[in-house]
Amino acid sequence: MSAGLYKYSTFKQVWLFVILNCLFLSANAQSFDVDSTHKYVDIPFKLVRNMMIVKIKINNKGPFNFVLDTGVGLMIITEPKLVDSIGLASKRTIKLAGLGEGDAFEAYVTPALNVGIPGLVSDNVSAAILKTDYFNLSGYVGMPIHGLLGYEFFNSLAVKINFTDTTMNVCRPKDLKPFKKSQKIPISIEDKKPYMQTNVSFPDGTKAVNKFVIDLGAGHPLSIENMVQKHGLPKKAIQANLGVGLNGPITGYLSRVKEIDMAGYKIKNIITSFPDKDYVQRTASVPRDGNLGIGILKRFNLAFDYTNGLLFIKSNEKFNVPFEHDMSGIEYFMAGENYLHLIVGRIAPGSPADEIGLIKDDEITSINFKPISKMTAEEIDGYFKTTERSLLLEIYHDKKYDRVIINLRRRI
Repeated sequence: MSAGLYKYSTFKQVWLFVILNCLFLSANAQSFDVDSTHKYVDIPFKLVRNMMIVKIKINNKGPFNFVLDTGVGLMIITEPKLVDSIGLASKRTIKLAGLGEGDAFEAYVTPALNVGIPGLVSDNVSAAILKTDYFNLSGYVGMPIHGLLGYEFFNSLAVKINFTDTTMNVCRPKDLKPFKKSQKIPISIEDKKPYMQTNVSFPDGTKAVNKFVIDLGAGHPLSIENMVQKHGLPKKAIQANLGVGLNGPITGYLSRVKEIDMAGYKIKNIITSFPDKDYVQRTASVPRDGNLGIGILKRFNLAFDYTNGLLFIKSNEKFNVPFEHDMSGIEYFMAGENYLHLIVGRIAPGSPADEIGLIKDDEITSINFKPISKMTAEEIDGYFKTTERSLLLEIYHDKKYDRVIINLRRRI
């Protein structure tokens, strides 16, 4: 779990950077609009393991679960089986050059799709479909995930996101009514992604204005891509597997920065990821200092207005909750029918899980006598983020069950 929160945000940057340089989906704008019977449309979403999940239909099939993501520049279908389900009249195949051989490194490009969201109409929205589900987002979340919906959803609408009641309110930009007493932040839209500047206070005492991608699809709070070169690592940092890209693991460090200032809101002691330099060089298509993820963004209710280059923010009840990281060292995914099995994907070296001998492919079947099959991934995360406590784990490995005690501790 520990690096799992970073998996989605890091893989998509590698993958989408490659796709966007390999194809040009359409010469026409891809967008959504409010239909003729509505002025405002309410859309519910689920927030699961720091992913915003909405239900959509494609070509009148579904519904399907899509992650809403300001960090992607085109619609992505991550579930290859949808090729047959949505009844494509035609499709073409592209090769993701330079990343490997075989179907895992090929993608379909679809014609315009009928993307159905009640109260909205889609216009010329196409998608890319990777031929192999290389990243297993469904296993990470513990429920079926079929794809990612990004720029085309935001580019011509105003989108208000209320994390308090997990509802979006969507309208045309001219009809936007921001949250009362919200703060206005200018943003720029570059390479189909929103960027903002904010003040950062670093552990070495220096301060700087940094440019960040505003990335609803990034599970972490904050990522700073030039930290090591400009400021060095903070004293308390741990090596980490920050995720996986098409060409292998993305490594780096986890630590904290003192503070960022967003329109007068001072957010302190933030868990931050610092990717290695080679990853940054592969993915940085727009000059930037890093990205601002949903770990921070969900502490506000937000209103995006791409048309006028504005983001409105208002703090909510999550604003003062301390930032905590996994205290076990267990990265896991859910597997099997209905995602009821917790499988260990990686153990962080020197972590509590490493010290008790857990290894990759072990299955954790219960925590404190509660079966994993009766728990959500959110509940499991909650156990592993609890400060300084012991847990009783039941483990299945080598065709037998064992019970072990893991002593959690804060690692950063």
